[in-house]
Formats: sequence, structure tokens, C-alpha cells
Amino acid sequence: MRTIRIGAGSGFGGDRIEPAVELAEKGELDYLVFECLAERTIALAQQARLQDPDAGYDKRLEERMERVLPLCRQNGIRIVSNMGAANPAAAAKAVAAVARRLGLRGLRIAYVLGDDVLDEVRASAPPLLDAPGSAAELGERIVSANAYLGIEPIVAGLDGGADIVITGRVGDPALFTAPLAHEFGWVPDDWTRLGRGALIGHLLECAGQLTGGYFADPGAKDVAGLARLGFPFADVGEDGSAVFGKVAGSGGELSIRTCKEQLLYEVHDPARYIQPDVVADFTSARFAQDGPDRVRLSGGGGTPRTGSLKATIGYRDGFIGEGQISYAGAGAERRARLALEIVVERLRLLGVPIRDLQLDVIGVDSVYAGPRGPGEAMDVRARIAGRTATLPDAQRIGREIEAVWINGPAGGGGATWAAREVIAAASALIPRERVRPTLHMLES
Repeated sequence: MRTIRIGAGSGFGGDRIEPAVELAEKGELDYLVFECLAERTIALAQQARLQDPDAGYDKRLEERMERVLPLCRQNGIRIVSNMGAANPAAAAKAVAAVARRLGLRGLRIAYVLGDDVLDEVRASAPPLLDAPGSAAELGERIVSANAYLGIEPIVAGLDGGADIVITGRVGDPALFTAPLAHEFGWVPDDWTRLGRGALIGHLLECAGQLTGGYFADPGAKDVAGLARLGFPFADVGEDGSAVFGKVAGSGGELSIRTCKEQLLYEVHDPARYIQPDVVADFTSARFAQDGPDRVRLSGGGGTPRTGSLKATIGYRDGFIGEGQISYAGAGAERRARLALEIVVERLRLLGVPIRDLQLDVIGVDSVYAGPRGPGEAMDVRARIAGRTATLPDAQRIGREIEAVWINGPAGGGGATWAAREVIAAASALIPRERVRPTLHMLES
């Protein structure tokens, strides 16, 4: 049976570049996929684009392309990525410019538009999925709305001969399913194969998580070579079966246990994993070890897609002011808590309106709030964070933590503070027929 090899070049926007270079150089790939968009990332990218019409795409796009384009051209590897974020057109032009600098003429670069549904959200004010009310309540605070597109425009780009396809918001697994549908001619209502494609994409989309990165837990789940963690690839057959692997000699672990953990990552219902192209069913998936760092996947399926597309709405949600200061030695925790009490009282005396206030003693209770072992904490950091309606009020929170450096209690050091605007994210459903993706092409 004919197979296609797809590699995962990144699992998020800040991911390492070296594992992708290793895949492009030694992985014998047909496709290299860069998945770089988290839920809130695109709202921040939209904000950047408002300030600069040529911005709004992934900040590391040029750096990644400079490293992998020569290898991909040399080895016949096509690239698919959502690094276009809020500005796929500018991203495509940036890729073309990188290619020209590298002397790579004639590269065909496709980019996908149409995920921006801000006008539709403002006009129809759909109910929110993860908060009470509708988009109407967010009003002018909305800065972006982007629908999760499916494989159709990516497939069209590959059908048109694109060497690189740049998208904005799409379903993460769609980045991997689209090359399979293109290569194998999967039709839009082949729910079983599309469901299997979504399953494969879901396993690959977080890159190093599948090869033991996020999985590792010393003493419980030991993984060797994490400093040289290799990213995974999959040899996928026409029927949607797959064998996962990584480059020989790279670090990490690819095993049944890493695959099972990633299978359930961010999945609410394994029987109904709703994607733009299909409602995937993971419950019949089966893994088998097929050799060192090789895992065979069989099973999986799907049912017809829904009539809606999920959209992420980015909106302004006030400002956060934060301050931290360290205490060490005997009584460190008591002094840290006193410092926080002082700051809270100071903010009350100053009349600073704070909507949410979070107090932590890092090293004691900032993350873990369960039972504590014996012994006094001797090295802690006091942290206060609060949400306000204005930037000046947020700045006052940080300035007050800085002031306790000299104004007591004793022994504080390393005070830092910052204030920033909050771009929050909410979700809504948009009728599928109201979202119209378009494909565009340029050459280097």
C-alpha cells in the first residue's frame, strides 16, 4: 500500500527549530507541518496587525523558513503551516522574500484567507460557548474573531501545485489531514478516512509531546535524551492507518504509552472529537509497538461533520498588574505573607479598584495547594497580581510591591513588576455557510 510520510515541525509558536531541521535533513519526508497557533495567539496577532498592516503573522516564520527551505527544496518536501496567524498574505510574501534571499526561485506559495469572521460575529452576535451571554455583551471590546477552517482550501493549494501552504486559523489536525486527502484523493464525505486523518493529525500536532517531551516525569516516566528531543513523523497509508517514528539517534521516546497519553490530550469526548471536516471517533484506535521508537496505529473513524464552525473571539478584558519579591532564610514565608498583606492594605488606602486579586507565595502555595510536608520554606517569592480597568491602576499594583523592598519587611530582594493589557478568548459557533475561505497563490 502506498504511504505518505508527514513530519511535525513544531507544536507551538515558540517551539525549537532544530528538530524540524533534523526532520527536513534526515527524515525522508514528503510533507513538513508547522503547527504554531494557540487559542489566544491569533487575537494577539490581530492586535499586532492593527498597529502594523504588515505584521500579524508568526514572529519566527522567517527564521524557520531560512533554516528549512533549502533542505525542503533539495529533498522535495512540501510545507503546510498556520504561521500566517492573523495575516497569511503578509506571511506568504515574507516566505517568498526569504526564498529569494536564499536563491530559491520559482517556489509556489499558497495562502488561505477567510477565517476572519469579525464582521459576521459583530452582526449576528452568536451565543458564547464558554461564558454566559452572547458576543453582543462584549461589544466594542472585541478585537478579533476567527473561524476554524477545514482541509478544503489547503487541499486546493496542494492540488494547484503549491510547495508551501500558509493558513491562518484552521483545525490543527487539518494541517496534517489535508496532504493525505490531496495525495490519496479522499472525498469530502469519506468520514472514516477523514476521522482517521484527524486522529493522526491530533497525535502529531503537538510534536515533541508524542516523543516523550511533555510526557516525561523523572522516576515515574523516565525519558532519555530530552535535550535532543526528536519530533515525530508518520507513514500514512491510503486507508488511514499509520506507523509513527522519529529520526534514528534523536532523543526522546516514541512508544505505546506516549501515544496513549497524547491521544487523550485536550479531548473531551474521544467518541465525538468535533473538527471542521468530520466528527472523529478515537474509540477504536489501537496501538502496537512496531520496533524501537516505532508505533503502528490502526482503527479510528468518524461521522458526518456538523453544520457549524467554531470561532475564537478575542476581546479586551482589562489590564493585569503584577509584582514579585523574594525572601530567604528563617521566617521567609512569614515575611513574604506580611509583604503581601502590606501591599493589599496599601492598595485599599489608595483606592485602587481591582476586579480580581491573586496572592501567591511561590515555593509554598502558588501552584500546589495540597498537604504540605514537614519543614519551613527557606526560599520563597511573594507574588501579587490583579486585574484592573485601566493601565495606571495596574501599574500601581506593581509599584507597591517594589516599595516594600525598602519599606519592609526585612530581607526582600529581586523585586520586579509589570503591567499589560489582557486579551481574553471566548468561543462561539458560526453557521458553516457564512464562512467562505479563499485561496491565493504567489511565487518566489
